Amino acid sequence: YSPSALPLEDRILAKKPIERGHVVVFKFPEDPTRDFIKRVIGLPGETVEIKDKTVYVNGQALVEPYAHFEEPPLRHDDPEYGLRNEGARDNWGPEVVPAGQLFVMGDNRDNSRDSRFWRFLPRDQVKGRALLVYWSYNASREEYATRCRRSARPAGTDSST
Repeated sequence: YSPSALPLEDRILAKKPIERGHVVVFKFPEDPTRDFIKRVIGLPGETVEIKDKTVYVNGQALVEPYAHFEEPPLRHDDPEYGLRNEGARDNWGPEVVPAGQLFVMGDNRDNSRDSRFWRFLPRDQVKGRALLVYWSYNASREEYATRCRRSARPAGTDSST
């Protein structure tokens, strides 16, 4: 017997508000046919600023153990890796996140196409939270080595593990 209308073995994923630090899946603003995954940094009404790669929200520096910095290789044929606008990448804002919008960034900060380049993400473009890293590999290695310590782990945890 279950006091609710659901059998005991069933589970519901409740729709919870998006918070700073959540990793979300969304329609890429520059190509809505593609899904992207980024971390939420700024929420509506918050002021976001980046100074020399340090992120500030409402004047407070964020502690970001998940962020890492690695210069991308020069590949002029691939817009995902051709990010050489260090001005926007390393210094941005300050700007207030508009109502109904989010400011998102990739954890690989030097090689991420994110809100620093295409501005704010409309909240209605978010499909949901990323819950699990199914498989992770190191693309910089010739053999694309699987990163076992990151695979099959909850999404949004420290990326160095």
